[in-house]
Amino acid sequence: MRKGLVLAGVVTAGVLVWGEWQNRRWSRTFVNDPPGTSEAIVVLGFKNPQRDANLINRIRVQVALRSIDPAAETRLIFSGGLTTASLSEARVMADYAVNTLGYQGAYLLEEESHTTWENITNMIPMVEGVDRIAIASLPAHALKARVYVRRQRPDLASKLRGAADYKFGEWVALKPVLAAYGLRTLRSVREDLR
Repeated sequence: MRKGLVLAGVVTAGVLVWGEWQNRRWSRTFVNDPPGTSEAIVVLGFKNPQRDANLINRIRVQVALRSIDPAAETRLIFSGGLTTASLSEARVMADYAVNTLGYQGAYLLEEESHTTWENITNMIPMVEGVDRIAIASLPAHALKARVYVRRQRPDLASKLRGAADYKFGEWVALKPVLAAYGLRTLRSVREDLR
C-alpha cells in the first residue's frame, strides 16, 4: 500500500513538473528583448458564446494586463470575431478588461478574425509602428501565434517580446492538461520549432 502511494505521488509530481516545464519553455520560445518605448499587446480571443468573458478569455486578458510595461506607451489589441454571441470575442474581452479589471489605457478592437492565422494577419496593420509586440494567450497558443508572425512578416519577428503568460505554480494542476493540448495545437508549426 505504501509503495503504491509513493509511486502515485512520484508520478503525479512528474506530471506536474512536466506541465510546468512545457509551459515555461513555450513561454520563452521565439521571444526577444527589443528596445523601445512603444508596444502593442495582442490579446487572442477564444470562442465565447455568452456575453461575459469565459475562463479562457479572462485568463488571456489577465495575462495581457500583467504584461504591460509601465515605462512604455502601450496599446492593447483585442482580437477575435463574432461567435454565437451578439458580441465579438474582441468586444467581450475589452469589456472585461475595462468594466471588471479597471483597465483605462488605449486599446483597439480587431473583430474579423476566426482563426489564429487571421488574428495575426488582421493585427499586423495595427502594430506596424510599435517597437515591441507581445502576444497574450496561454503559452502554447502564444507560441503558435509568434510562429505565424514569423511566417507572415519575418521583419516583425525581432519585435516580439514575451508576455507574462507563465508564472511558476499558477494553475499548476491545469498545466499538464494545457501542455498535452498544446502539443496537439503545435503540430501544425512543428517544422518551425526545430
